[in-house]
Amino acid sequence: MTPREVLALCREKEIRAVDLRFMDFPGTQKHFTIPVQALTVASFEDGFGFDGSSIRGWKSINESDMLVLPDPDTAMVDPFMSGTLAMTCNIQDPITREDYAKDPRNVARKAEAYMKSTGIADVANIGAEAEFFVFDDVRFDQNEHEGYYHVESAEGQWTRGRPKPCEGKSGHGYQVRHREGYFPMPPTDSLQDLRTEMMLTLIECGVDVESQHHEVASGGQCEIDMRYQPLLKMADKLLLYKYIVKNMAARHGKTATFMPKPLWNDNGSGLHIHLSLWKKGEPLFAGGGYAGLSPLAMYAMGGVLKHAPALMAFCCPTTNSYKRLLSGYEAPVNLTYSSRNRSAAVRIPVYSPSAESKRFEFRCPDPSANGYLAFSALLMAALDGIQNRIDPGQPLDKDMYDLLPDELHEHPKVPGSLEASLEALRKDHDFLLRGDVFTEDVIDTWMWYKQENEVEALNQRPHPYEFALYYDV
Repeated sequence: MTPREVLALCREKEIRAVDLRFMDFPGTQKHFTIPVQALTVASFEDGFGFDGSSIRGWKSINESDMLVLPDPDTAMVDPFMSGTLAMTCNIQDPITREDYAKDPRNVARKAEAYMKSTGIADVANIGAEAEFFVFDDVRFDQNEHEGYYHVESAEGQWTRGRPKPCEGKSGHGYQVRHREGYFPMPPTDSLQDLRTEMMLTLIECGVDVESQHHEVASGGQCEIDMRYQPLLKMADKLLLYKYIVKNMAARHGKTATFMPKPLWNDNGSGLHIHLSLWKKGEPLFAGGGYAGLSPLAMYAMGGVLKHAPALMAFCCPTTNSYKRLLSGYEAPVNLTYSSRNRSAAVRIPVYSPSAESKRFEFRCPDPSANGYLAFSALLMAALDGIQNRIDPGQPLDKDMYDLLPDELHEHPKVPGSLEASLEALRKDHDFLLRGDVFTEDVIDTWMWYKQENEVEALNQRPHPYEFALYYDV
């Protein structure tokens, strides 16, 4: 859409308010709202001012003024706010009018521009499969004298022996069995109508959806698959996806979370990222090699596998992420590739022999990731693999969970903690700096923020299970 088309849409839909949205550095969406009368054609160039010092990881208080510039191509009528049009914005410095380096959306825009400048490809298509949980009730707290969380789900296999949670009714007997939640029929799948409403709302808001279904875990794990889009558009759609899922759950008196591992001893939620490169409308990953891939695709996989430990700092960016990455829970922990095999870190889907469908899937990421940064880092690793002709090695088509210890020892593993991933990023980030996509300041700020506000903050606090282990020592 053009700015004038946005204004025409406002008149057509009788819009009264315009919601301006952007993403902070760690990956949470922010917004403020203006009356529709304040939006003019000039607004798309002049922007709107706000206080950047109050955004995590951004400006200091003595240089806090910043601008948001609405992107007219992201305009949509908000399905949850009456008479409101929403737009995603870019961030600029009001003095230099330069795009702000720590704006995650700017990183994604630069990643696409750098890719085009190399001449390798002109489109990076991303498919994002984000899983999430829907709970009936969640309570948690952490302070000086207590720390706990409590999760309730009518679907949870732990509720069989007691009344249905939150409603005071007797149990219905159709709880999802432990780790048997993949594709159950209603009434066992009690979230079918809710997911369908989420899916239809996504479609109404311009998101091309392929399917929705229940996922493996008990307790309400779900997935809605979006059709692939160019990198920046998919990162925008992922933000919209989270917004609609959370608000639709709230409308139904439930709560949705993209936390990777909210339940112990059950499958966690992943963000499986599919990547393919295109040039002049032609797919570059199709060929006559392994699983129908081209040499260029193999080199791209080599780059992703080589840089995977550093990528994890953006793709699995929380301390909770590494509680998901355990053997036996369908989460890849070995850095290798395979066709069809979902226990590999990189999988080549073989649903279709068509050239247009050729891609590979990076299975390590989870939905706590900032999509703009995670997708950009993945693309930069793939481009480095192509530029340096990095060999991904031999595929591993066995079930890695059944390998003997000696066999497993041959394959590198993902980092075991956020701290280890941040250290890998510190040692290996030159490939991210090309084209000024990620700057040293962006990477330094990311490592500092994650280390101080998450790793060290968690390490300082007693864990509830430590009381079970150590109270009587």
